[in-house]
Amino acid sequence: MNTPASPRKMRDFGLEVYFSKWEFTAKHHMTASDFESMTLSDLLALASAEDRAAFDDLWLGYTETWGAPALRHEIAATYETMTDKNILCHAGAGEALYAIPRVLLDKDDHVIVPTPNYQGAETIPLSICEVTGVPMDHTPGRNQKGGWRLDIDRIKHAIRPNTKLISVNFPHNPTGLLLARDDLDALIALCRDHGIYLLSDEVYRGVEIDPEDQMPQVADLYEKGISLNVMSKAYGLPGLRIGWIASQDTDLLQKVERYKHYLSICNSGPSEMLALIALRSRDGILKRNRAIVTQNLLALENMLLDFPDLFEWSRPMGGCVAFPRYLGPDGGEEFCRKLIEESGVLLLPSSIYASDLGDTPADHFRIGIGRDQVFKNGLIALRAHLDKHYGDYRT
Repeated sequence: MNTPASPRKMRDFGLEVYFSKWEFTAKHHMTASDFESMTLSDLLALASAEDRAAFDDLWLGYTETWGAPALRHEIAATYETMTDKNILCHAGAGEALYAIPRVLLDKDDHVIVPTPNYQGAETIPLSICEVTGVPMDHTPGRNQKGGWRLDIDRIKHAIRPNTKLISVNFPHNPTGLLLARDDLDALIALCRDHGIYLLSDEVYRGVEIDPEDQMPQVADLYEKGISLNVMSKAYGLPGLRIGWIASQDTDLLQKVERYKHYLSICNSGPSEMLALIALRSRDGILKRNRAIVTQNLLALENMLLDFPDLFEWSRPMGGCVAFPRYLGPDGGEEFCRKLIEESGVLLLPSSIYASDLGDTPADHFRIGIGRDQVFKNGLIALRAHLDKHYGDYRT
């Protein structure tokens, strides 16, 4: 574990810089972190007559900073104990990930973040205070569920008297790991004993490979828990730019709402109405997306297992990304470079998950398994590339 000096200037967001070059030019975008989206007409077809009329007659003025009351009510219904007053809407998930540390932390505080992670989870707190990374353990093997582990004892040993926040993400991006209930309870107990806030990024909840592995939402379990979610990932609707946080701590929500006045101020009215329509149809949308990811996961796994000396494979437990390790002699970075330049297949090399908090796993790559035909076409191109360049590794 390593804690750099702080505060510091925020570095460029590596993932977004990489995507700015390739995301819309690659022939096969095989590293998307969202699920199959839909057209506006497809989404409106799910609306009740009343909701469709409300959308058509929507007044295009400013909206409430907290979010439309009907939307907050529907969001609260996705939790066990939350009510409308426990929900604050945001422009996507990124705005909340930025605002919460700004409101909660000062230079004398300390934060703990597992690695690898979504860069914003560490870079934003690092611009304010000291942050400690806790590396996740990798235990590869087809019979090891999840293939990765977050050691709660490591979290415990990283806690200081001034630790203010622990930030986690499950189902995890990029490994697809889910915490066992005992580990989640132990983490919450640690936070409660030390008065630490627990920010839980839950944007992939609802698309677990095995529904029995689904984790409870932190906001329901812990008085200082903050659950983050968004329409972008599990629901496959990133174009709406609607996200939210849920918490029992309404005083904290009020402070974040006041900070939002300096950011988006409020959300798009049409996006809020469309998010409401989607949430009212959430069971069907999530069922479709679970079917897509399950089918794609099996297809990917079968292909990678055809090259057992070329890839180290751990099956993700949830979400729509996987994080295999490349074992070839040329290294993972070169593999990803050749793949995009020669075959038009975009993967995300593990260097994008480099951390300021210490070393992260090398030679892995992120592959997205949440889209339908895009994934199928990309898998054909990926297999052709492997057959052409790595045929000697095939069983």
